[in-house]
Amino acid sequence: MMTHSKHSTASGTEAAPIIFPVVAIGASAGGLDPIVAFLSNVPQESGIAYVVIQHLDPTQKAMLPELLQRATSIPVMEITHHMEMRPNHIYVIPSNADLTLFNGCFVLSEPVQLRGHRLPINIFFESLAAELGELAVGVIFSGMGSDGTRGLQAIKQAGGLTLTQHPDMAKFDMMPQSAISAALVDLIDFPDKMPEKIVAYLLRSSFLRSPGSGPNGRNTLQEVVALLSEHTGNSFTDYKINTVLRRIERRMSLHQMGVMEEYVVYLRSNPAEIDLLFKELLIGVTSFFRDQKVWEYLKTVALPQLLEAHPDGRAFKAWVPACSTGEEAYSLAMVFHEVVASINPPSKYSLQIFATDLSGDAIDRARQGRFSQNISSDVSAERLERFFLKDKSAYHVKKEIRNTTIFAQQNIISDPPFTKLDILCCRNLLIYLNAKLQQRLIPLFHYALNRDGILLLGSADTPGHFSDLFAPLTTSTRLYRRLDNLARQRLPTYFPTKVSLASPPTPSDTREASMPGKIQSHVEQLLLQKYSPAAALLNQDGDILYINGRTGAFLEPAAGKANWNIHAMAREGLRYELAGLIKQALQSDGVVRLKGLVVKDHLGQSLGVDLSAEALSQPDPLRGMVFVTFSSTPLVAEARRGRSPNPKVLELEQQLAQARNEIQAVRDEMQTSREELKSANEELQSTNEELQSTNEELTTSKEEMQSLNEELYTVNAELQSKVDDLSLVNSDMKNLLNSTDIATIFLDSALRIRRFTAPATQIYKLIQTDLRRPLSDIVNDLDYPGLETDALEVIRSLVFCERQVPTKTGRWYNVRIMPYRTIENVIDGVVVTFINITESKLLEAQLRQMQSDVVTARDAGESVP
Repeated sequence: MMTHSKHSTASGTEAAPIIFPVVAIGASAGGLDPIVAFLSNVPQESGIAYVVIQHLDPTQKAMLPELLQRATSIPVMEITHHMEMRPNHIYVIPSNADLTLFNGCFVLSEPVQLRGHRLPINIFFESLAAELGELAVGVIFSGMGSDGTRGLQAIKQAGGLTLTQHPDMAKFDMMPQSAISAALVDLIDFPDKMPEKIVAYLLRSSFLRSPGSGPNGRNTLQEVVALLSEHTGNSFTDYKINTVLRRIERRMSLHQMGVMEEYVVYLRSNPAEIDLLFKELLIGVTSFFRDQKVWEYLKTVALPQLLEAHPDGRAFKAWVPACSTGEEAYSLAMVFHEVVASINPPSKYSLQIFATDLSGDAIDRARQGRFSQNISSDVSAERLERFFLKDKSAYHVKKEIRNTTIFAQQNIISDPPFTKLDILCCRNLLIYLNAKLQQRLIPLFHYALNRDGILLLGSADTPGHFSDLFAPLTTSTRLYRRLDNLARQRLPTYFPTKVSLASPPTPSDTREASMPGKIQSHVEQLLLQKYSPAAALLNQDGDILYINGRTGAFLEPAAGKANWNIHAMAREGLRYELAGLIKQALQSDGVVRLKGLVVKDHLGQSLGVDLSAEALSQPDPLRGMVFVTFSSTPLVAEARRGRSPNPKVLELEQQLAQARNEIQAVRDEMQTSREELKSANEELQSTNEELQSTNEELTTSKEEMQSLNEELYTVNAELQSKVDDLSLVNSDMKNLLNSTDIATIFLDSALRIRRFTAPATQIYKLIQTDLRRPLSDIVNDLDYPGLETDALEVIRSLVFCERQVPTKTGRWYNVRIMPYRTIENVIDGVVVTFINITESKLLEAQLRQMQSDVVTARDAGESVP
């Protein structure tokens, strides 16, 4: 078990090696019973230190160490500041304190968060993971809320072991269920079974021979990688071998296997284990706004500079590969929205984020946009209120942020990249890949980014020897700006090329390869300008979303308030025809055409035009929209004159104009009604926002009450244990007093009866309901009228009193009156004991009679036998 692990301090000096594992136990309401069950089964000499973190009432001194000490013979200690941690000890967090670990010593600090929002389990678990790495073990027991989930994530990322009890067996299952739902738990078991499995796991991890060593080790490792590739379709040959070995070793330890050959056999017969190993290798660890200074620089410097380069507005594109459950992508979306909102006057900027990951499960969770309440420690209260909606147990990303991001499953190694990007954020991938693959990906990122695009890398990543492709924006962050380097510009290495390996490329091929790679885009732009028709993309209401080509001959802005609706912008001769055409296109499949129309431009000149409209179903982002094209056509002579020589045609035209006017009046009324409904809807939205605000306040109050309830539940459990102890002591005392067969009465300072033993009822006519009654009210057989006076004197002088007193029935008692002292050495009454000395008195009387008879006989001169 003695596994060595060295750590460096903040100053760079190497701290003393920690040579033992640490098991951290987190619990809240209902957690006392499972903690006792766990610790009562811990071996005496396990070589492990145990730390108990429980939500405690900050205003009360914790009784938890005393309660736990009764369950185990291992020393239980309450933690003090700078206390050194040792194996084979149990440590308990004090109340009203946050706990961390540094260089093998505990560090206590004042809680930063308000009561009801504190997460002490997360704080210590994260500190433990940073300090001990693979020697850290995290356990979650009963409790409300989700404290501990983020801490288990840190432990799992560091290679440690994570456990939780069965939610069905927990009094409050929210904390265990939160960890399980986040897919962060290695083992779910009963508390009393955990110690044995933890010790077995740590023993195997410590003494397990390196899986990749030995004559057959590398071949066996290749078999595992081949099984993964065959089952999942993804290759891990370019992952760092130590990363792969550590993850395989964890799975082997959990299954108590000593050699990799045994594990290969297990993989072949259990495909589900291959899926679990695949998820283990993906290492999906992320959080909101990791490295705050990076996001602060992006918000205050990098993004404003990017927007300033496009003062007329632009739709930006970003790619977040290896996005895991989406926190990084949503962080980027929030920062971009904040930057755009700060621009005055607001400009037309938008951002489309493509977030990809190899794990389908992670992508599904990212699409849901649902996160536990733990994110409150990473996301500011202002951002939580602005970008999230809160329910009973989680935060949901608002629609404005969710619609910014598209999530998709992708293998960055083999699948084509997204291109023409302005931002590329890859902060959780390169550290796990070998140098060969990193050298392929950095040029790929350069190819995918636009000129002056921004690249974000992880804290341990750099472009390496590709420094001529990217320039650092600042030395303190991993933010880079793309450089144009034609000598190094090339397609990604996995794109197919026509160059044969058998024959070198010709000089002309070399010249083509060295030319800038934007010829195709220039040619496409030229073709669009010269030959593409004028067109407009509309939504179902006729609002114009996009315009292509020159549409001035067919559309013009309406007078008054800006209105981008095509019905308002259509020129004379097209307005009514367009309305019918669009309606027909929405109701039918395919393209709908209308030919031979005449439109008048702003000079009154007539132009021929053909219209076509199509309701789009593909691609998905354009589903439900309408695409309208305008094509100019030559006019016949009669149309050019602008009038028809046939009177019948003129009459029909007048009737048609009248019908059009009536239709327009109806349309205006509908538009007015629509505006009124819109106004009413806005009022309802305002009311809804007020109700949401009220609901958030109620939710906050509920959280505070829930936290207080947890603390009261913990205190109640401790008090219940005390009550049980007092009940046991009371029973022992009662049996002790009864076994002495001595009549005893306990009186308070006012000589009221507190307690009495059964033999006392033979002297005083006592029953159980006489408690708290004055002793003088009780009928007794004693010939001792001064008992109350003597008792008060004992209370005053603190000197005990002892007398021999007869009874009315001829019995004698030795009455002793002693002061009653509390544990705090306070006099609070007297204790009166009655010892039956009747036999002694009878013997004494007989002896005196015999002595009197002897004296009388001597005086009479009689012989005394």
